[in-house]
Amino acid sequence: MTARSVTVIGLGPMGQAMAAAYLDRGYEVTLWNRTPARAEALVARGARLAATVEEALQANELAVLSLTDYAAVDAILGQAPHALKGRTVANLTSDTPARVREGAEWLAVHGAVQITGGVQVPPPGIGSPDSATYYSGPADAVEAHRAALEVLTSVDYLGEDSGLAALYYQIGMDMFWTGLVGYLHGQAVARANGISAEQFLAHAVKTMDFKYFLEFYAPRIDAGHHEGDVDNLAMGVASLEHVVHTAEASGVDASLPTAVLDLFRRGVAAGRERDSLTSLTTLLER
Repeated sequence: MTARSVTVIGLGPMGQAMAAAYLDRGYEVTLWNRTPARAEALVARGARLAATVEEALQANELAVLSLTDYAAVDAILGQAPHALKGRTVANLTSDTPARVREGAEWLAVHGAVQITGGVQVPPPGIGSPDSATYYSGPADAVEAHRAALEVLTSVDYLGEDSGLAALYYQIGMDMFWTGLVGYLHGQAVARANGISAEQFLAHAVKTMDFKYFLEFYAPRIDAGHHEGDVDNLAMGVASLEHVVHTAEASGVDASLPTAVLDLFRRGVAAGRERDSLTSLTTLLER
């Protein structure tokens, strides 16, 4: 074990990018993956493929995991729990905050420490100083391995609660997937009308720049101030009806904007028709 050595478990696209970033920085890298063939290119660059999970964990103090979910984590680490003692596991696997806390407790029982990570970039962003990862867990463990973590991305440390990084990550994914599917729906309508995604690209970028709205709405949401001085749900209902009708007339499935329209209509039915769309937070929280 050295300060510049690491074990990487899980060689999907993210794990591949992480292992490559460590090799680029001169780290000694030990790999383990359920499909050993995925390690071939990395081994050709100097990484070492462990034959077993036990061997992989024993090779280094720090193990970086990038797997599908914590069920996969359990299945893999459960093969050699005795090899976890004294190890730090930087678990960059996505799952719910509750599941992440359970995983951290299980590791503690076996003498290991979990640093929870929520990577905020796709694999091509790994290794860039402009990229970031949410981290939570014991501060001393994060500081002890900060140099290794910063090989991958910058460190955005949130606190001691192991579930915090997962919570922030899932909130971000909530916004990301919802927003991106909205973009895809818009492009389906555009294509149905002979407008290519490339033609609409500059307009899409402008439309999806929510910085002004986020900065305007955030303090109002925190203050419970939902006055409809800039927008209101009645306006939103009318606008979304036009969106739905345009999609239907274009022969495009309108179930996505219809779902949003139904939510706005629920807000109106609750007496919020003159309030801002931020008032929907009170409806969603219930």
